[in-house]
Amino acid sequence: MPTEPPYLRIAGEIRRRIVSGELAPGDRVPATRTIVLEWGVAMATATKALSVLRGEGLVRAVPGVGTVVVERRAPGLAGPGSGPTLSRGRIVRAAIELADAEGLPAVSMRRVATTLSTSTMALYRHVPGKAELVRLMSDEVFGERPLGTVPRDWRSGLEVAARWLRSVYGRHPWMAQATASFTRPTASPHAMRYTEWVLHALRGTGLSPHTMLHIHLTLFAHVQGLAMGADSEAQARQDTGLSDVEWRVRNEPQFNAISASGDYPFLNSLFEHDEFELDLDSLFEFGLQRTLDGIAMMIGETSA
Repeated sequence: MPTEPPYLRIAGEIRRRIVSGELAPGDRVPATRTIVLEWGVAMATATKALSVLRGEGLVRAVPGVGTVVVERRAPGLAGPGSGPTLSRGRIVRAAIELADAEGLPAVSMRRVATTLSTSTMALYRHVPGKAELVRLMSDEVFGERPLGTVPRDWRSGLEVAARWLRSVYGRHPWMAQATASFTRPTASPHAMRYTEWVLHALRGTGLSPHTMLHIHLTLFAHVQGLAMGADSEAQARQDTGLSDVEWRVRNEPQFNAISASGDYPFLNSLFEHDEFELDLDSLFEFGLQRTLDGIAMMIGETSA
């Protein structure tokens, strides 16, 4: 008789606790780190066990809290997504909430249908598939808050655009993955409106349309790259259960051992006198200002 895989055994035990009421709606289920310690399995196995429960719609991830038990509905009661009230807008909003809580990989037509208490086939009447759903999600997010009036000064305009885009990624970290392709952009009206706004900010600079588009994509890539880093760090904190400080303390002996070899004198010099702090905010500001400085030189050369 085949042995049940460890991740299914763990998922089954947590499922039992949920069904029996031992874990009530809103309660936190064991985190990946707790599962590793309690069942003696690898982190990948623990992650897979929780993925099974998320796929069944029993739990969901809540940013800053962890994975919690979802609210269960009484049999026979119609959910908010059933009947004629189901629409493309409701589907897109539900998918955005799911991606905000659990990341873009968690979004599927089946998961969204479960969230809306309806059938997967009902969703296909409004959205043809996941690719189109992600496109609609991205466009909805780009249209959440207006950029406002374009400043007269090009540098101020590009700063506004970069900070606005970063705020979008801050509210919806999964957007960094959804908008990853530069050579195959999606036809999204609100995203195209953002591009139009940036190009309008560069009017009167004397730069060619080709150069202006490259400036837009360079700034976009800078913001997006840091957003992907932030999303990865948040996922690492959730998977390991370690804060940034705890992670540094745990890994400090390894870094010290490598540094003691003497092979990295310039890198070691960063830490000899003052505590060196590096975060995504400082990287964003440094990259943004140096990029704008370079554009200023290009505009000066063009004017000359």
